[in-house]
Amino acid sequence: MKSQDPLLPPTLDFDPRQIPWSSHQGHWPAIDAAQLGASQLSACFASPPVWAPELIRELPMGQTATVQAAVLIPIVLRGPLGNAPHVLLTQRTEHLSTHAGQIAFPGGKVDAHDLSPEAAAVREAQEEVGLDPHYVRILGSLPHYVTGTAFVITPVVALVDPAFEPRPNPHEVADVFEVPLAFLMNPANHRFHEWLRDGVMRQWYSMPYTELADLGNGQQQAQERFIWGATAGMLRNFYRFLLAANSL
Repeated sequence: MKSQDPLLPPTLDFDPRQIPWSSHQGHWPAIDAAQLGASQLSACFASPPVWAPELIRELPMGQTATVQAAVLIPIVLRGPLGNAPHVLLTQRTEHLSTHAGQIAFPGGKVDAHDLSPEAAAVREAQEEVGLDPHYVRILGSLPHYVTGTAFVITPVVALVDPAFEPRPNPHEVADVFEVPLAFLMNPANHRFHEWLRDGVMRQWYSMPYTELADLGNGQQQAQERFIWGATAGMLRNFYRFLLAANSL
């Protein structure tokens, strides 16, 4: 039966938060905060390690034709010296045709007039959250990630000037928020889900993050941001990339 939980995307007929999970095998370490600064991240992409992504493709959902897409992984350089980087994420509006209501990176289809996936990712970020290209410095791209809805996504990693102020497009974006990069690059916060449904074993990662929402009048309330699916998968690959880069 479809969940009526208001925190769940209306297109889901199950609650991904309730699917059993475990810490994935490997017991890899967190990426040290000292390795997450702008110069360190730039060096990783300037001289990338030999590595292989952990996640490449989700189970298909019946589509045959693929669609080229790109997302921006925007790393906002918070902190007095940019030493407290955060990843900007969006909550998609509930009326969109794909991935409605879910947490995602800014991004979308690569249009014919886009010169590259990187150009598409920057354009989409400007359209969705008002991120002017002036504030963006692209570091590089991660390997393609193919969603179950047949999008072949190029994840584009970029540094973002903290002077940027988000202006979400209300048609596409219900909310914009940030998560500390150190939280996302710590495998202790990565949950590995396995679910046997209709004879098919489905697997995905989630990275639930709890933040304090400001209610005004000095009051705050804990709010969970359930990062999962393709977004969590690309973040997991980003972690594996940095792990390889810092293991040389």
